[in-house]
Order: sequence, then structure tokens, then C-alpha cells
Amino acid sequence: MEVFSMKNSVLLLIVLLLTYSLDIEAQQCRASGQIRGRKPPPNQENDSDCCKDDKYYTTYKCSPQVTSLTKAFLTLNSFEAGGDGGGPSECDNQYHSDDKPVVALSTGWFNHKSRCHNNITITANGCSVAAMVVDECDSTMGCDEVHDYQPPCDNNIVDASKAVWKALGVPEDNWGWLEITWTDHA
Repeated sequence: MEVFSMKNSVLLLIVLLLTYSLDIEAQQCRASGQIRGRKPPPNQENDSDCCKDDKYYTTYKCSPQVTSLTKAFLTLNSFEAGGDGGGPSECDNQYHSDDKPVVALSTGWFNHKSRCHNNITITANGCSVAAMVVDECDSTMGCDEVHDYQPPCDNNIVDASKAVWKALGVPEDNWGWLEITWTDHA
């Protein structure tokens, strides 16, 4: 009877471990596809990273889970008409001043506009700033006129206006790419 009980315990442990590993696997965000780059017209604002002709770019439909300290990369974007952000913001079909702390979130975090006009708190460089979500940093498409010929965003991007970079105390010559944490504003 003891041996039978021990076998059942081992079997139960194996089932629990497999279930746990599948749950972790389901929470990971994997690439959903690729798109091919096209030769862009000239664009110089914010030293935009334009698509390269015939290069393939990874796309995502998801982002890592949001926590109280979600790790991400801050990038620089213009939300003004004629800026490198492309068209008007997804949340309100308007352009926004780069002097205001506004951001675009990767597709998964943007979550079908669920964070539109909500503030998030961004922390880096020993400082924090509240910024309003006004746009999506599209992780599913790019390399076209609508996306200003920029590649699709990675799945862990907070694309921010100049005001956010200033508020974080980042020297202007270091603007463009910064490891941050962020969370939904309380």
C-alpha cells in the first residue's frame, strides 16, 4: 500500500510540474510573424530607424505581462503633425505636442485602446514621470507610409515624447533608447 501511495505522489508531482510549466509557457510572448522592409523616402527627425529594403522584421501581437515594475525600453517619438510618429494618435485621431508627456505603447500593452488617455508611471535614471497613453507603437505592422517607414515596434516599447525624456533627466545627446520600468498610474 505504501508503494502505491508513493507512486501516486510522484505521479501527482509530475502532473503539477507539467501544468506549472505550461502555464509559464502560455504567459510568454512569442513572435507572430515577419514583414519585409521597403525602401523608405528620406526621414531625418529624431534619427528615425527606417526599414531596409528586403530586410525581414519580426512582428508581435502580444507584450510581456504588466506588473508593478514592468521592464521596457524607452524610445523617442514625435507626436506632432509632420513628425516621425506618422499619422495622428490612435486614441483620439489627434496630434499632440512633444512638450507634453505622452507615450505610445507596444501593441500588446496598448491592448485594443484599453489604456487610452490613462497615465502610466515611467521610472528611469532615478526619476519618475507620469505620461498619458495616446497611441499604439504598432508591433504588428510597419515599413509603410502609415508607419512612417519605420519597422514594427518590439513587444516591449514605450515610445515617448521629448517631454518624457526631459522629465527623466536624460541628457539630450543620450535620447533614443533607455531601459526603464513602468506601471499603470494609480
